[in-house]
Amino acid sequence: MILDRLTRDLYAEICRIPLIDPHSHIDPHQPAARGLDDILGYHYYTELAHSAGMSKEPLAKELSPRERVRAILGHMDRFDNTVQYSWFLEIARTFLGFRGERPSAQDSDALCDAAERVFGQADWEEQVLKKSNVEQIFLTNDFDDPLDGFDTKRYVPCLRTDDLVFHVDKPATRERLAKATGIDATDSARLRQAVGRLFEHFVSKNAKACAISLPPSFAPYPIEDGALSACLGKLPQQQDDFESKARSSAGVFWILAEFCRDCRLPFDLMIGVNRRVYRDGVHQGQDLFDQRTSLFQYAELFNAFPEVTFPISVLTSVQNQELISYSWIFPNVVTNGHWWYSNIPDFIERDARARLQAVPKTKQIGYYSDAYKLEFLLPKYNMYRRTLAKILADDFVRPGVYSERQALDLARLLLRENAQRVFSVQ
Repeated sequence: MILDRLTRDLYAEICRIPLIDPHSHIDPHQPAARGLDDILGYHYYTELAHSAGMSKEPLAKELSPRERVRAILGHMDRFDNTVQYSWFLEIARTFLGFRGERPSAQDSDALCDAAERVFGQADWEEQVLKKSNVEQIFLTNDFDDPLDGFDTKRYVPCLRTDDLVFHVDKPATRERLAKATGIDATDSARLRQAVGRLFEHFVSKNAKACAISLPPSFAPYPIEDGALSACLGKLPQQQDDFESKARSSAGVFWILAEFCRDCRLPFDLMIGVNRRVYRDGVHQGQDLFDQRTSLFQYAELFNAFPEVTFPISVLTSVQNQELISYSWIFPNVVTNGHWWYSNIPDFIERDARARLQAVPKTKQIGYYSDAYKLEFLLPKYNMYRRTLAKILADDFVRPGVYSERQALDLARLLLRENAQRVFSVQ
């Protein structure tokens, strides 16, 4: 993206805003990459290389990391038109000193050597956070995560609840829940008690949100306690009872919403993903969006829990207008980032521009990284910051709607202050 002077100036100032990243998959015990394999193992690169002709053999666990890196770099010339390639190029140039025109298999040993040297520095985590200007990063924590051994002020816990809602029928999930809470959730009363203990644990560890990714077919609704107990009782013996599964999922979800209300936690909803569409895909490269989903499926939820804030992510840019309309009308619905398949500059620009034209500015969380390693914070946020600078220049400053100072105040809301308020972080 070629930026004019005004846009460059806005971008430079936007980069000075300390960030709060409200959704990531960072491991707080190993937040930064240890080698180049941790970077190119990100599912975007394995998906794109596989889609462009690479077999899955280089991804086998028994292969050495360097062989895996060489194979992906060897296919990179087939997808060097993508924004994900630009992320990697920025990482290689900014952190690893790469000065070539395009990384290739011939560069793999030199890049791996540089990564081992740079990433092995004792203060590397601090360097990356400072360079990216990120102060706090929200995590994605399993419900049975002990949440020990890391700074919960920097790496903020978030209770991820997919397993509780969609796999409560599985013995392994119930065993994990029983081990984490000391309660065997065999009926609705015990389930409610167990979920309460999870919330107590997470809140005591500075958790600031509950989150879940949701398939297009799901629609939450309350389930009477007796009916939920009956479903929970059937499922261990009747794994093919799909009606009981669906009802129990709706019931567990509703209980989670009740505890979000009682504990004053926002409930992040990430809506529209179909799992394992491409069954022969690489790890994490099997899931796709489905346009049959609608936020109308959640209207009763939004009406029933006016005290709960629902930051909403949609998987497809096509659904952005519906998200805008719900955030326009419902006080408790907030637009949240640009998720997954919508996380490319063209969709971000269109979607962010439409949100800024229609949704109150205090109800928008501009971006989150969704990153697995800290090194991706810089290129991903820079992509968003460049796009935001262009929108602010073209739509606000040049027409005289905002001064440059007011435009930067808006950027600060989107990148920091709205997240501080919505998630009650300092």
